[in-house]
Amino acid sequence: METNNSNKSGVVTAHTQVHPSIFTLLILPLGIMGGYVTVTLAFLYAKEGISVEKIATLVAAVLLPHIFKFAWAPLIDSTFTLKKWYLISNIVSTSGILATGILPIKDSSLPLLTFIVIFSNFTVTFLSMATEGLMAHDIPEVLKGRAAGFYQAGNLGGAGLGGGAGLWLAQRLPEEWMVSAILAFTAFLCCTGLFFLSEPESTIREPQMRDTYLNLYQDLWSTMKTKSGILTMVICFLTLGTGAAQNLWSAVANDWSASADTVALITGVLGGLFTAVGCLLGGWICDSMNRKNAYLLFGLLGAFCAVGMAYAPKTELMYIIWTSVYAVFMGFSFAGFSAVVLETIGKGAAVTKYNFFAVIANIPIYMMIYIEGWTHTRWGSTGMLNIEALFAVLAIILFLIVKSAMKARKSGSLEILLVTPE
Repeated sequence: METNNSNKSGVVTAHTQVHPSIFTLLILPLGIMGGYVTVTLAFLYAKEGISVEKIATLVAAVLLPHIFKFAWAPLIDSTFTLKKWYLISNIVSTSGILATGILPIKDSSLPLLTFIVIFSNFTVTFLSMATEGLMAHDIPEVLKGRAAGFYQAGNLGGAGLGGGAGLWLAQRLPEEWMVSAILAFTAFLCCTGLFFLSEPESTIREPQMRDTYLNLYQDLWSTMKTKSGILTMVICFLTLGTGAAQNLWSAVANDWSASADTVALITGVLGGLFTAVGCLLGGWICDSMNRKNAYLLFGLLGAFCAVGMAYAPKTELMYIIWTSVYAVFMGFSFAGFSAVVLETIGKGAAVTKYNFFAVIANIPIYMMIYIEGWTHTRWGSTGMLNIEALFAVLAIILFLIVKSAMKARKSGSLEILLVTPE
């Protein structure tokens, strides 16, 4: 199937539309890196007696570059090609994964490990942004939800691979560097997905870089000021569907007496599978109803799950059941986020626009990890889960208030227009 795209000069180019599943492969390195830190390293450091609060800081370091990546997103839209950015980023970031395995598992390693984690995640942002740019240009409107589902299935499923397989290997291989080497090589192989894509032609680039950036920021502003753009900004900033607790499952596993193998299987390989299934189902749902309403529904389901786990018996079986259900609902939410954003940004400066919203969305995730780590230290896992649910419900209420206020303001403006004489 071929689609036609016009650039600013009116030249029409054709390229083959790919199946959305290719974006699962391309985004896997991002998930592998995050899963390796948040599951494998988090569990190993917790086993050595490092506090959940310190581990939460390390986990949050994974997200830190993603909060600020909007600052360098315009480089992707304005220089090189998307494929070149992907390849360069993959080489550097996989080297970072390998480097994390060299450090000994002890408290004194945390400062250097945190630096490596931040730098590696800085470089992998270029990989994720290049993937988002390729996706925005190749997927038609009717398939944006499913494309979002495949994309997030790779992201979150990769986290299960990096975390679950990583922890399983760490329990069996004699040296930690072997684990990081296997995961780094696996992430590098994802470059093969580039062979199935054609490079989209930019619609904003001009011979002068100044003109290119002018086009870029005009495109961004024209998206932000629309009703859809405003509501998307609001929904991204709210604390629902964050999946913050999922980043701490391995660190709090002792509260449910969960073994290392259980944590590896349920929050890793099977957790990644459940999350991927949730992403695919969530993406399909987003193509079947209003995408913002779907995102609110997914956030509410996650809140119910958190409360259910908080008051269920603290047994290994309950840990398995509730973390699995939580993984499915988080897959719903992450697919919902990408579907809402893809619907809003269109094409043009797609990388900059996507990451403008992604940066906003990462702020509540980063904040909730700290809040839940702090809450666990003081009130245990029950308090941690209740806090997540409370913030989600309050976020939904706030979004509905903002949406109603915008609707009322628009109606009021129309009414004034009708009664004002010419």
